[in-house]
Amino acid sequence: MAVAAPVNENDKPQTGAAGRPPKPRVAVAGASGYAGQELVRILARHPAVTLTAAMSSGASSTPRPMPALARIWDREVTPLDIDQLSASADIVFLALPEAASAEIAPKLLERGVRVIDLSGAFRIRDASDRRRWYPATATLPPGTIYGLPERDAAAIKDARLVSCPGCYPTAALLALQPLADAGLLEGTVIVDAKSGISGAGKAPSDRTHFSENHGSVAAYGVFSHRHNAEIEQELKREVTFVPHLVPLDRGILETIYVSLGKGTTEAQVAGALEDAYRDAAFVRLTGAALPEIKHVAHSNFCDIGWKVDEGRHRAALIAVLDNLVKGAAGQAVQNLNIVLGLDERTGLL
Repeated sequence: MAVAAPVNENDKPQTGAAGRPPKPRVAVAGASGYAGQELVRILARHPAVTLTAAMSSGASSTPRPMPALARIWDREVTPLDIDQLSASADIVFLALPEAASAEIAPKLLERGVRVIDLSGAFRIRDASDRRRWYPATATLPPGTIYGLPERDAAAIKDARLVSCPGCYPTAALLALQPLADAGLLEGTVIVDAKSGISGAGKAPSDRTHFSENHGSVAAYGVFSHRHNAEIEQELKREVTFVPHLVPLDRGILETIYVSLGKGTTEAQVAGALEDAYRDAAFVRLTGAALPEIKHVAHSNFCDIGWKVDEGRHRAALIAVLDNLVKGAAGQAVQNLNIVLGLDERTGLL
């Protein structure tokens, strides 16, 4: 009688508790930055995934703990290692500088790992514009999708690489896209945007020095900010975008001025926004009760309010969000939930 070969424990299908399939494995590269730490905070408590690794932005860094995440994620942030990253995760979040993402993302894709990128490396589709704003990205890998969840969910689900929108464009597009789709916009669109200092990233500079920005507000990047190109690309119309740095830790407020078609009513503006976001998990419409940054801080919500001047055919929209959550890490996890077929709110409420 033939004797059955011994079973190798490593050959057994791996299952979770009570025989359930294992949770998808996720990892973060760039975990030491502001957005990266927010990602670790959210993913470590996400009920449907397992966070397997949190790595820094460089291969030569020293392993270090994250005191702010004690008892949430008690492991160290380790040096960036692509081999280990691809071996330990099914989906990798890249919270890296653009040039690093441009180099690493294709390597992960080649190894069968799906990527959710928070940098701008893969946001711009036109090759000439990309050479200007993100020169390290020669081409867009196949399967790259610009990932604004409220608009692009169907495409995000099957994407190999989800390129998350920038923080400024997220607020602008959520406010403007419904009006553009309804044909209500005419002429000039002006986006006056103000961001907390964490939007500039963790690397120190004269601009982000406490003594330089405390008690002050400063415009920057006028007619030369890369997010202008991103907003125009997605909105498919010319936009004047002027960002400002304000002395807050986090948060974005955009006052958006638009010209409307003759005869456009406040009810039409409200109707376009309500139709667009009736089922949206993370867009809250406040109407004439204009929102403030403190209403959305530390959350994945974008709040949008508006005033319409019917006599002069114009409107002002106010959009607010937390630049590190809805503008970065939270939106990235919202995209993860779409990729995995989960409720978009999972791990974010």
